[in-house]
Amino acid sequence: MQWEVVIGLEIHTQLATQSKIFSGSATTFGAGPNTQASLVDLGMPGVLPVLNQEAVRMAVMFGLAIDAEIGQHNVFARKNYFYPDLPKGYQISQMELPIVGKGHLDIPLEDGTIKRVGVTRAHLEEDAGKSLHEEFPGATGIDLNRAGTPLLEIVSEPDMRSAKEAVAYVKTIHALVRYLGICDGNMAEGSLRCDCNVSIRPKGQTEYGTRCEIKNVNSFRFIEKAINSEVRRQIELIEDGGKVIQQTRLYDPNKDETRAMRSKEEANDYRYFPDPDLLPVVLEDSFLNDIRATLPELPQQKRERFQAQFGLSVYDASVLASSREQANYFEKVVGIAGDAKLAANWVMVELGSLLNKQGLEIDEAPVSAEQLGGMLLRIKDNTISGKIAKTVFEAMAAGEGSADEIIDKRGLKQVTDSGAISAVLDEMLAANAEQVEQYRAADDAKRGKMFGFFVGQAMKASKGKANPQQVNELLKSKLEG
Repeated sequence: MQWEVVIGLEIHTQLATQSKIFSGSATTFGAGPNTQASLVDLGMPGVLPVLNQEAVRMAVMFGLAIDAEIGQHNVFARKNYFYPDLPKGYQISQMELPIVGKGHLDIPLEDGTIKRVGVTRAHLEEDAGKSLHEEFPGATGIDLNRAGTPLLEIVSEPDMRSAKEAVAYVKTIHALVRYLGICDGNMAEGSLRCDCNVSIRPKGQTEYGTRCEIKNVNSFRFIEKAINSEVRRQIELIEDGGKVIQQTRLYDPNKDETRAMRSKEEANDYRYFPDPDLLPVVLEDSFLNDIRATLPELPQQKRERFQAQFGLSVYDASVLASSREQANYFEKVVGIAGDAKLAANWVMVELGSLLNKQGLEIDEAPVSAEQLGGMLLRIKDNTISGKIAKTVFEAMAAGEGSADEIIDKRGLKQVTDSGAISAVLDEMLAANAEQVEQYRAADDAKRGKMFGFFVGQAMKASKGKANPQQVNELLKSKLEG
């Protein structure tokens, strides 16, 4: 039987307000356990929550960016459940009237197509604390520093049909919230976490299968692996005559498998009701218009502009627009070098490889946009070849100065004098007389393969300094003359 995968995602985005959503107290990642716990979030007698307006503004920014309905009258509710890291016994969240309603995101896929994924809602809520198991054998520690941190929970429609589509969606959300400046997107620190709702159904069936939720997946790689693992589990279970039970599950990356955490509760188990301590939130048109006027150029807009302005492919434009910092770096390089495709290749391939190897973000790049742009100019005016440029790039990354300084200091200037190149070729051909005779006796098919040998020998003889195009032209003339 052929199966269709159905995926919906819930992304918990920690808003970068520097203070908690209902207490106003500050929060800093990495502080000692329980040193930043708030009396409001602990539910102490006599304390009352007060809504953080900055969190509301950030939620509205997100809603406008995804062309969503904005709940100009939205309400906070109490979601009741007992858990050790939730001292009040309830979480302040939103249910019937969220701040952000239906919207959508257009996500770029690997094959260059664009897929629209619906967003069901995005609501504001407070984060819970954190249970610590590994440090306390036979017991559990509770750190309440995170309790009360403002979250925007973004709930998608079940529109994704593969793990790769799910990753593309999360990457699009990740880029968007960073462009907006509402979240730092640091998944390792829990600033952006993902719950994956996964089900399968026979191809052609319209009714959804029973879904399982994989909680708190915190990297793009693990999202893909967790979904694929859960899909395999469900298919094997059904094909062996079993039945999928609605559950909350956890992904174990060491075993590459999901395991049951608890049976999934239905929403009515939480006994939602409006929080009596918080008034309904009313958003005026002027407030929305002020926020709309401050929205930056968004990733989708930038991607489309890069395609139209620079003639880039969907894939290249998507990669370069994946973060505001990378897009700005690329545009600075283009502004200097005047060649978008050349700039795109160097930013994505050579610079990207360097950053990955050193574990750096692009704003920490050891080669500045000005340095890279200056080096690309030297490729364009034939001062250096593409091969020599890699040597220059490595030297710039090592702090040896600008491209011009390195080229002069190391004597890397490309040889473009036809006479000098011709002399090098004559010497090289004389040293390989036997291969020359074989080349001249061969048919066209074999000549094509043999020609590369002579090019390599010529570049070796010139220490990589000869202009490759001139080498090819002169070599062809001499071999066939």
